[in-house]
Amino acid sequence: MEASNSLKEQPPIIEDDDLETVLLCQKGDVEAFGVLVDRHQKKMLNVAYRMIGDYEEACDVVQEAFLAAFRSVAKFRREARFSSWLYGIVVNCAKNRLIELKQRKARVRSGDFFPEASSGKEGYGYGCGCQAEPLQEDSVQERLEKKELEARVQECIGLLDDGYREILVLRDIQGLSYGEIADVFKIPPGTVRSRLFRARNSLKDLMRSRIGDFS
Repeated sequence: MEASNSLKEQPPIIEDDDLETVLLCQKGDVEAFGVLVDRHQKKMLNVAYRMIGDYEEACDVVQEAFLAAFRSVAKFRREARFSSWLYGIVVNCAKNRLIELKQRKARVRSGDFFPEASSGKEGYGYGCGCQAEPLQEDSVQERLEKKELEARVQECIGLLDDGYREILVLRDIQGLSYGEIADVFKIPPGTVRSRLFRARNSLKDLMRSRIGDFS
């Protein structure tokens, strides 16, 4: 009977393609963490950009998130996939950056603001490798139209409440499962579904009012 209870108390085994590399990182292998950066940086940058709506700020957020992950990787306990753990760090860094940006805008409106010199953060540590995207071969008019539409859609995403925006980005843009999102935010999958439903409806209303009928 005791053996049966002990088996029930064991945590479930989570399949994780990153596990072997993460274990190397936890043993002090710095190059192994570089492998994880290369593997996940594009997905993390997309999340940060969709959360913030500014490419350069998103690059800074991802760099900050990877540095935070590097410093705390020894504390990763495999209670979720490494990618889910990393998504959580990126989302938290993005939310903190949004607060900073709002405070900065408030200082600008009040006149109590002085431009800061370049931080010089580019090019050191585990950055996200952000670079200017190459121009496509589309016509100038097509590029302008795509850019305008993307900007308006991103504006609508940015107007969502934080709790809606982050779940919608992870599910509908990144394609995470309900279980993975539940792991990121430590909430039941049912809560993920209900928030996503409300987030989609809110985004649809915003897009209809600002762009047109997207039914």
